[in-house]
Amino acid sequence: MNHRTLFIADLHLSADRPDMTAAFLRFMREDALNADALYVLGDLFEFSIGDDEVSALNGEVAAAFLACSQQGTPVYFIHGNRDFMVGRRFARAAGMTLLPEHTLIDLYGEPTLIMHGDTLCIDDAGYQRYRRITRWGWLQWLFMRLPLSFRLNIADGIRSKSAAAKEGKVMQVMDVNQAEVERQMQRYNVRTLIHGHTHRPNIHHLQINEQAARRIVLGDWYSQGSVLVVDTGGVELQNRPLTLA
Repeated sequence: MNHRTLFIADLHLSADRPDMTAAFLRFMREDALNADALYVLGDLFEFSIGDDEVSALNGEVAAAFLACSQQGTPVYFIHGNRDFMVGRRFARAAGMTLLPEHTLIDLYGEPTLIMHGDTLCIDDAGYQRYRRITRWGWLQWLFMRLPLSFRLNIADGIRSKSAAAKEGKVMQVMDVNQAEVERQMQRYNVRTLIHGHTHRPNIHHLQINEQAARRIVLGDWYSQGSVLVVDTGGVELQNRPLTLA
């Protein structure tokens, strides 16, 4: 049996992009069912406003994950900056396990740190401030008690402001801080880190405590699917076409 573990992130699924949804569903049918595990490292959805949001998209996505887990591939999920409101109700419907924002796993004998990756972008002070505020438990509690239509309007406003804010920032500010990368890898005593968020797929080689290490960055799904395949022989960043077929 060919053992392999799959990682995806930054799909940003929305009703406006049926090609991305179709590619995701095809990936779940053709790839994920035969894996040892599937890890979703955040920003599965373009935006999440709570588990009480009932939509055809949410139902399709949950059903695909559930079928995968029921057929033997465990599904794990780490929140991103767009879908941190995904909760236990959706996780139960999808048959997936919610993980802490920084999680240490054993990847075929290699201790590996996995995360969404936004916590590494500490040079973007404005975003980090926004992130701290939106994670306040009492604020999320209040948000969930607003009418669904209000929350949809708030989500649209946040998306617009986020897009405008990105236009005024240099790319280096929105990328990871190398010192923070090294600090987190030393903290968890790992030589492999896997994350998404920056939309810059690559395998970066570095030195941690004078030992060879690597930071693997997952790609987004805006123009093509991006999948990290890890097996006992190594790692490979792969692409998937976006088609409605």
